[in-house]
Amino acid sequence: MMRYTVTEASIYEAQGLKDEALEIYKNILKQDPQNKNAIDAIRRLSGLRSNHEDLNYDMLDFFVDMKSEEEVNEFKRWLIKL
Repeated sequence: MMRYTVTEASIYEAQGLKDEALEIYKNILKQDPQNKNAIDAIRRLSGLRSNHEDLNYDMLDFFVDMKSEEEVNEFKRWLIKL
């Protein structure tokens, strides 16, 4: 049986591999059901998944594709309205 570590999961998480990190944390809990670090990480990562339902994909695309100072200013104005 492979032994997973919180460090390994943290590395995946830091690299943006949230789903892989979540799976490792779940495996850690199977090995050690009282592991507070894994419990906290699962709660945090599970919350991240559900928070994207109201994401404004149009503004996300706009942000990613911004090229001019005018577009940057438009994005700043949009952020201020939030």
